[in-house]
Amino acid sequence: MAAAAPKNLRPWFLWLGLFYAAWILIVVTGGLWKDVTEHWGIAVAMAVGSYAAGATPMGGGTVGFPVLVLLFDQPATLGRDFSFAVQSIGMTSASIFIFCRRQPLEWPMLRWAMVGSLIGTPLGIFFIAPLISPLVIKVTFAVIWCSFGVLHLYRLREISRHEGLAPGAHRFDRNAGFLVGLLAGATAAAVTGVGIDMVLYAVLVLLCQADLKIAIPTSVVIMAFTSLVGIATKGLTHTIQPGVFGNWLAAAPVVILGAPLGAFIVDKIGRAPTLMFVSILCIGQFAWTMRNEWLQLGVSGLAWSLGGVLLFNLGFEWLHRIGGHFDRRKVRTHICKPAPHPGN
Repeated sequence: MAAAAPKNLRPWFLWLGLFYAAWILIVVTGGLWKDVTEHWGIAVAMAVGSYAAGATPMGGGTVGFPVLVLLFDQPATLGRDFSFAVQSIGMTSASIFIFCRRQPLEWPMLRWAMVGSLIGTPLGIFFIAPLISPLVIKVTFAVIWCSFGVLHLYRLREISRHEGLAPGAHRFDRNAGFLVGLLAGATAAAVTGVGIDMVLYAVLVLLCQADLKIAIPTSVVIMAFTSLVGIATKGLTHTIQPGVFGNWLAAAPVVILGAPLGAFIVDKIGRAPTLMFVSILCIGQFAWTMRNEWLQLGVSGLAWSLGGVLLFNLGFEWLHRIGGHFDRRKVRTHICKPAPHPGN
């Protein structure tokens, strides 16, 4: 795909200008430079996290959460709310960049996933997340992303060969999209701040046999939308955890550029190397979590966690088996049309 002409990126540059003007105004008028400098560590971490957010089906919170919770020893609830907050800038920036470059998206499924997320994410925040202990939040996060890593260790070569979508995949657009948005929004996203992107991505590449050039940008957009829903819900109900704003203030100016940069660079170097690297990191953070929480988890907790990883991957294999029945001789082309320009 040819690089977008500079004029096509004008909406993105306008977004950057508005954000930085607002950020500087907040920092200067509020005397918040100290808050920015005190949280420099999360800004450095999110330089890597935001690249992964734009280049893979992972939100920036996938790096922000373990850095805050495991490295900086912050509460898991803060890590979750920070994920929503920082992704509402970084993933939104990447989404605008994707729209401007007219990258292909699986719009039929994406629209219904957005509807499901709009319902499921607030319901999960109100009724499910408050019931989940901090330890379970940490372990849930670790299990979800370890499962993602394991999937790619043995399926990446096959996934990387997909082109377009399987011709029979259209039958799943509405139901699969809505269920992913509703269930993953109410559980994974509401509890950990991330995950809905990975679930939609798994459905696309395993069930629909989607090209990575379609699946990854689509996962970026659903995570951006869900993050906006999540942080708006938390903000309107005044339940954002203390400490989120200071970390967000330091990280936001980084992620607004990092996520689109990831979306751009990965087109040049290929998605497979980045996905493999990030998958290894995902497995590494699982081992890190198990080690840090060993006193509370013990052997039984480790067994349950490994069982969760196994269960997720059995689900992935079930999707893959169904997707394997589709005839690959034809490719759906109507969903591979460029994403509509924001101004159209």
